[in-house]
Amino acid sequence: MKVQSEINIGLVGHVDHGKTTLTKALSGIWTDTHSEETKRGISIRLGYADITFRRCMECPIPQCYTTSLVCEHCGSETQTIRKVSFVDSPGHETLMATMLSGAAIMDGAILVIAANEPCPQPQTKEHLMALDVIGVTDVIVVQNKIDIISRERALESYQEIKEFVKGTCAEDAPIIPVSAQQGANIDILIETIQHQIRTPRRSLRKAPRIHVARSFDINRPGCTPENIQGGVIGGSLIQGKLKLGDEIEIKPGIQIKNKGRLEWMSLISTITGLVAGGEQVEEVGPGGLIGVGTNLDPSLTKADSLSGSVAGKPGSLPDILHQFAMKTHLLERVVGTKEEKAVEPIKSSEPLMINIGTTTTIGVVTSARKNEVDVQLKLPVCAEAGQRVALSRRVGARWRLIGYGIIK
Repeated sequence: MKVQSEINIGLVGHVDHGKTTLTKALSGIWTDTHSEETKRGISIRLGYADITFRRCMECPIPQCYTTSLVCEHCGSETQTIRKVSFVDSPGHETLMATMLSGAAIMDGAILVIAANEPCPQPQTKEHLMALDVIGVTDVIVVQNKIDIISRERALESYQEIKEFVKGTCAEDAPIIPVSAQQGANIDILIETIQHQIRTPRRSLRKAPRIHVARSFDINRPGCTPENIQGGVIGGSLIQGKLKLGDEIEIKPGIQIKNKGRLEWMSLISTITGLVAGGEQVEEVGPGGLIGVGTNLDPSLTKADSLSGSVAGKPGSLPDILHQFAMKTHLLERVVGTKEEKAVEPIKSSEPLMINIGTTTTIGVVTSARKNEVDVQLKLPVCAEAGQRVALSRRVGARWRLIGYGIIK
């Protein structure tokens, strides 16, 4: 497990504030690889990059922090201090569900705010509220694009940020001025991440459980039948260990017709490959982002068709839920819009967008009481009592975050 990242850190914030550029400044990887992302210049899917933080033992702090094998200042060989997986979330308002799915596997987050625009922008506020709702507490604020503004504007932007984060999970978060484009202050940012975002303690003894964030068909067009490889799922192992040859169950799985009725059937397969930190390994533990090769038909995993599933040891996963009751905690105001209307109580028959782990589904409210609701789900989820659920309501043409619930 030496090649595996210890922790997942999310990059969140308003569209075009520099999240993907910052990921590249830290890792050298441009995470927008989908054809539509390249064409439109925005992130659409969750992007991932594994980064090794290193330290030069000859240079003073913070210049000693780097991601290079050789120190840029003195030429000495650097030492590995921690491996990190970055999750680059889309900032566009229409992709909030994708951001919430990514937040479920984040251990900490970097909120990127462009200093050349007034703070807060709509999705800056919505993403910060999302971190609060999901329960991400270790946050760093990056004040980006300082290379294209004056000193006076930088100070004004800093004060805007301080005022904005009051009363949130980022109230006491450090604010690091950065130019992701020029690579300025990246060493200070790495030092801050090292001190501010801790690696959580996870159990290796519990039954393994993965939140599936992506799924793939890795076969190229024209591949001959004898060379076809099984489907691949990608995500984060939150507990336990997985080894090559282990049996794995994926829930809710696929929809089948049984005696004229539609039912959901979990998938069971064998692990044929494990990838962590870009390398093939024989065993993985919690932390970081991993790829799991299976002998499933690749048509079942193509185009993220299994994203939102939960995977683990057969028989150890929670039940598949088609409806559940939850205790609700609503925000005071709808965030992400300019008007910011007050959040009204949830009503019976109202549709809600529900995010549980990496799953996104629609739930129709069948019963609404004070701080409690029952919902019937359009697509089932694999979840258990006590899990936190992000709730969004249709406001105009968009889904807007209104609070969270706890499954009863």
